[in-house]
Amino acid sequence: MFGKRSSELTETNLEAAQQAQAEETVDPARPAGKGRPTPKRRDAERANRRPLVVDKKAMSAEQKAKVRTERARMREAMLSGEEKYLPARDKGPERRFLRDAVDVRWNVGEILLPAMILVLAVSLLPFEWARGGTFLVAYTLMLGGVIDVWLLWRRTKKRFTATFGQEPGRGSAWYVVLRAFQMRRSRIPRPAVARGEELRRR
Repeated sequence: MFGKRSSELTETNLEAAQQAQAEETVDPARPAGKGRPTPKRRDAERANRRPLVVDKKAMSAEQKAKVRTERARMREAMLSGEEKYLPARDKGPERRFLRDAVDVRWNVGEILLPAMILVLAVSLLPFEWARGGTFLVAYTLMLGGVIDVWLLWRRTKKRFTATFGQEPGRGSAWYVVLRAFQMRRSRIPRPAVARGEELRRR
């Protein structure tokens, strides 16, 4: 009885071993493994991700020329006052009106810089009158510039309120003052009106 049971167990173990060996046998129709673990999805996405910043060294001469041309075109559009390319502080009809209020007139502030350079050059002369006189002229010009820009802002504020039905927004006074003290050729955007032209909404 025990011999029969032992024989049955031996046959069962033998069949199980043969089945396990068959499962471990490589199927020639199935491709072999890669020999390395499959990468995670996060790692694969990181590997495929391309840098957002263009490497300038890898750019061709034609691409560089195209980029330079586009930048020059955008800068020229900004200087000419094209609304699309203006920074936020210069956009809108209100800011355009404030710029025109400065550009339609002569301003003492715009001649202040070249006048100061001339005063400095004269003050270097080895004469007593040159030193005293030049400083007097310099202080007179600065005081005249302050008074002139104050009068400019008062008139501009009144015209602005009459045109737009409201007072200028915050920062408008400083916007007018800074432009009035700049030389006409160095103003950005460039003046779009001539001196003496009638101030109106554009």
